[in-house]
Amino acid sequence: RDSLKTFEWRSNVLNRLQSKYGSLYRRDNVILSGTHTHSGPAGFFQYTVFVIASEGFSNRTFEYMVTGIVKSIEMAHKNMKPGKIFINKGIVEGAQINRSPSSYLQNPESERARYSSNTDKEMVVLRMEDLNGAELGLISWFAIHPVSMNNSNHLVNSDNMGYASYLFEQEKNKGYLPGQGPYVAAFASSNLGDVSPNILGPHCVNTGESCDNANSSCPIGGPSMCVATGPGEDMLHSTQIIGRILYQRAKELYASASQEVTGPLAAAHQWVNMTDVTVQLNSTHTAKTCKPALGYSFAAGTIDGFGGLNFTQGTTVGDPFWDTLRDQILGKPSEEIKECHKPKPILLHTGELTKPHPWHPDIVDVQIITIGSLAITAIPGEFTTMSGRRLREAVQTEFATHGMQNMTIVISGLCNVYTHYITTFEEYQAQRYEAASTIYGPHTLSAYIQLFRGLAKAIATDTVANLSRGPEPPFFKQLIASLIPNIVDRAPIGKTFGDVLQPAKPTYRVGEVAEVTFVGANPKNSAENQTHQTFLTVEKYEAASATWQIVHNDASWETRFYWHKGLVGHSNTTIQWHIPDTAQPGIYRIRYFGHNRKQEFLKPAVTLPFESTSAAFEVVTS
Repeated sequence: RDSLKTFEWRSNVLNRLQSKYGSLYRRDNVILSGTHTHSGPAGFFQYTVFVIASEGFSNRTFEYMVTGIVKSIEMAHKNMKPGKIFINKGIVEGAQINRSPSSYLQNPESERARYSSNTDKEMVVLRMEDLNGAELGLISWFAIHPVSMNNSNHLVNSDNMGYASYLFEQEKNKGYLPGQGPYVAAFASSNLGDVSPNILGPHCVNTGESCDNANSSCPIGGPSMCVATGPGEDMLHSTQIIGRILYQRAKELYASASQEVTGPLAAAHQWVNMTDVTVQLNSTHTAKTCKPALGYSFAAGTIDGFGGLNFTQGTTVGDPFWDTLRDQILGKPSEEIKECHKPKPILLHTGELTKPHPWHPDIVDVQIITIGSLAITAIPGEFTTMSGRRLREAVQTEFATHGMQNMTIVISGLCNVYTHYITTFEEYQAQRYEAASTIYGPHTLSAYIQLFRGLAKAIATDTVANLSRGPEPPFFKQLIASLIPNIVDRAPIGKTFGDVLQPAKPTYRVGEVAEVTFVGANPKNSAENQTHQTFLTVEKYEAASATWQIVHNDASWETRFYWHKGLVGHSNTTIQWHIPDTAQPGIYRIRYFGHNRKQEFLKPAVTLPFESTSAAFEVVTS
């Protein structure tokens, strides 16, 4: 394994698969696609911008993710059986809005007139079953940002797409705990770049008036006051409402899916140096992509989560204060990069920053997998609505030109490597957040369209073998270590890890919150020593068998796990159970599973498991 200690997670996964399965799973036929959440652990991506944003690289998180991905593939491999795939498509209403509508309006009117909405409302669902008709799973693609949970949230969770998946799997895996059971429901990303689930739209927090303007700014308080809200009473409620809409629609489309996907399987993959693609705009003009850079409006954030430094979306001129500060700390951007990115005013010239490692990727994956008349385009970032439409149309036309008619093209977003956003050339001119985050410059989309057309042509003409592999992505050793020190855990004098500090009440009604506080330890330790599969359980006493049955784990939506960090290694853990109305009356208890880090003088640190149980309590109906 140590020979594989590079921090490029896709190649790490592929290397481990190769050592186990030989040439069965390869760079061309494996797509890693993020469901995408803004509420997950960070520190697993090797490029410096992301390392800084996550306060250093976390080898524990990286290792845990790579191992988990490989394990999921191994499980799928072991469960593989002959089967059938059915496809269905349908409109989803009431789940999304465009969060940069003024940018969308920059696109030509003739193009916009062909679409009834400024977001893509179509969901594509694949239903998978074995030859006996037993259901195995589904994949659904839909364009929506998982930001129902806003940036004030500190709970790890999978947001609206994850909640849809959770509901679907709970229904199909009756009697299993979340995350367990044979049925898999995957809700995957699509062209969600400018799509928000916060459907009540942007309003000024202080005055309540709409701030749906080109700068997403409020008359009093500026951009930091302009926030979009979801349909619920709070963000958790909004997540459930939006997630349930996605789940309900997927369920309908899944149940009525009757069109079978048949035909050969094909795959094409290339690595591309995205900083140096020459794009053929028309018969006489070419343009080029740029070295990566982030514009001013990147720092403004969006109506789903503002940046915090009083930057404004739609900024097309730099500011002497920030420019000077950047020049002093990071050096000046070259004239070449400034010219290439116009009209974007460059805030961070990441493509020219290489210390301690490159700040952004130069080498990017492009990939298509086809199953019969379905083509899955693996997009290494977040396409806006119109960018996705243009790519789908171009790829479909390319297939048709070479004899593959009526292909269904799916945009699968956030695949293989992360390169921020991709707007259209016209949207780029307005320089809102998505455009400022289009890191390879104004012609990024045209470059991707050209590259994906090349892959489609190779598949359609059976010339994939002639495609160049392209330049391999780099591997970095010695990434910036986590700035969060890895200290030993300590329990208060006279107490030990897991001791109950605040017990549960003897009785709760349904609808109330049962809560227990324990002497805690850093939950990150559990990524290192995986003795326990969950941080917590809620268990019900079954008198007939005199046993405790697990009814919820840490993946259950009804449970919450809070870790409160104190001084010099002391900490508390509070576990909550939001008792649902459906809970059976009876005797319950809450259990806590943790790991504490211990270091004796001159010895290496060890991570030790512990567990603890609350006193039993009763749940009664109202």
